[in-house]
Amino acid sequence: MSTRDVPAQIGDLPPIGRPANSALLVAGVTTLVQVAGYRRRDLLALHGVGPKAVAILASALAEHGLAFADERP
Repeated sequence: MSTRDVPAQIGDLPPIGRPANSALLVAGVTTLVQVAGYRRRDLLALHGVGPKAVAILASALAEHGLAFADERP
């Protein structure tokens, strides 16, 4: 999938860049709730998702009272 064809923002996810959006779309992730089912390291393992995108996602999760799977009590 070319990043040119990927929307700048998907679902309720914050803007994290087209390469990261593309990686999440390929993984079937389109919502923050779905992101919360992943561990940070699993997202970082996706080609196109880097530390900056994960930090933006972490902030968005926190704003909605959510957290990554490995960061919940």
